[in-house]
Amino acid sequence: MINRILPVSLLCFITVCAFAQPKAPNGIPAVSTYQPPVFMDPDRLKKLEVAFPIIDKLFKEHAAKRNFPGLAYGIVVDGKLVYSGSTGYTDVAKKTPATPKSLFRIASMTKSLTAMAILHLRDQGKLRLDDPVQQYIPAVKQMTYLTADAPLITIRHLMTHSAGFPEDNPWGDRQLADSDADLINLIKGGLSHSNTPGVAYEYSNLGFAMLGNIITKVSGTPYQQYITETILKPLGMNQTVWEYSNVPADLLAHGYRYVDGNWLDEPLLHDGSYGAMGGLITSIEDFSKYVALHQAAWPPRSDSDNGPVKRSSIREMQQPWQFSGLYPDAKSASGKVCPTTTAYGYGLGWGKNCAGMVNVGHSGGLPGFGSQWRILPDYGIGVISYANLTYAGLGGINTVVLDTLVSIGGLKPRRLPVSPMLKQRQAELVKLMPDWTNAEKSGIFAENFFPDRPIETRRKEVQALFTKAGKIHRVGELDPENQLRGHFVMEGEQSSIDVFFTLTPENPALIQQLDFREVKR
Repeated sequence: MINRILPVSLLCFITVCAFAQPKAPNGIPAVSTYQPPVFMDPDRLKKLEVAFPIIDKLFKEHAAKRNFPGLAYGIVVDGKLVYSGSTGYTDVAKKTPATPKSLFRIASMTKSLTAMAILHLRDQGKLRLDDPVQQYIPAVKQMTYLTADAPLITIRHLMTHSAGFPEDNPWGDRQLADSDADLINLIKGGLSHSNTPGVAYEYSNLGFAMLGNIITKVSGTPYQQYITETILKPLGMNQTVWEYSNVPADLLAHGYRYVDGNWLDEPLLHDGSYGAMGGLITSIEDFSKYVALHQAAWPPRSDSDNGPVKRSSIREMQQPWQFSGLYPDAKSASGKVCPTTTAYGYGLGWGKNCAGMVNVGHSGGLPGFGSQWRILPDYGIGVISYANLTYAGLGGINTVVLDTLVSIGGLKPRRLPVSPMLKQRQAELVKLMPDWTNAEKSGIFAENFFPDRPIETRRKEVQALFTKAGKIHRVGELDPENQLRGHFVMEGEQSSIDVFFTLTPENPALIQQLDFREVKR
């Protein structure tokens, strides 16, 4: 005998039918019932505090093992620098202690600020990402491409390292102080290409120097000034500078190279046309404000958008625009194999591991320095670290730190509230099961639903599952994937039934797909 759902189980569902269209802060109509995902644990920060002494130990052991002269680091949670630390010296000869206020050259961590400035100009309608670069740098018109069918290099190509220029880290790092005239003369002299534009990722410092030149041309001010005025100052990053000679001696981190057991000074380069790819000088305390801006872009929501750059543009930066690698043998901090794929956004690296965890950030390396920042957008945590050793490797330790925070804090991603329409369709589905009585007249199914699978076939399959499950004594909470897709479990005496459904883009949204699966205990 087939058991029907107890009516009392339906009392937990609320039916909402009306969807208004108010104006959001950005002027775009928004659904009034939308609720952004939230963290469910109110004590998440308190739990993370237990990990801070462990984080100290991890960083200091890493610094000692890698022979860093000095190291500074910070943890940013939900938009705040909640912990920072340091070890060693910023000036070895004077024994000046490194601190979270020390100013380090952060190298390629600069690139995302250059990309953000481009988006700021785009949002003002002053350029388009698919504009040809030659529109702003006329010398590019003289360039010979690798193939006759190559597309013109665009701003987007430069932002995603897909312009076809060769990887140029050792060479590019030494161009930091070049003048604007040096950059243009280089382009006029002809450039070599390793790929046709748009077909492959290859890291190019030259490309970001060209972006800096574009910012200068379009804004009418040097790119350094534009980034400072539009991004740094609005964020309160008042200690962040471009030219090392402007830094107080007691705050400036000197760069070193480790040779035969000794730290040798790396001469500091002055700021120039290549600063757009790696010239910024900042502290843990100052840069944490920039990391907080990236964290604050999530989740999408309808409240005031008062940042120096729109939240939607920051989220756009963090998307995987150009595939860069697949690592099937990648391992987690615990040593477990966890394949990872990587990509490049706009001035940002992006990665996603086998557990579905997304990380966003950027490393930096120059003669005398190494740095990295990384956030887990879905978890609201981030880490920043700087060292004053040539190409100091910090990616691995930052990964370990983030994994440690997630583990010790028991962190979970934000949970998405169930949308009213999903909740409504769930309630309506439960009423129809298991006999599908009057299902074709219910008005909740899309036009494709019954032609895709006849109702008699569906009825037979579902009734068989309910027979196996026995009397249904509980309908579980709906677990949403997004506003229009999710699943829930109906618990029976012998087994349970997982119910998955997805809705159409119509308004009101209708059920286009519905799957039932037995869940054995």
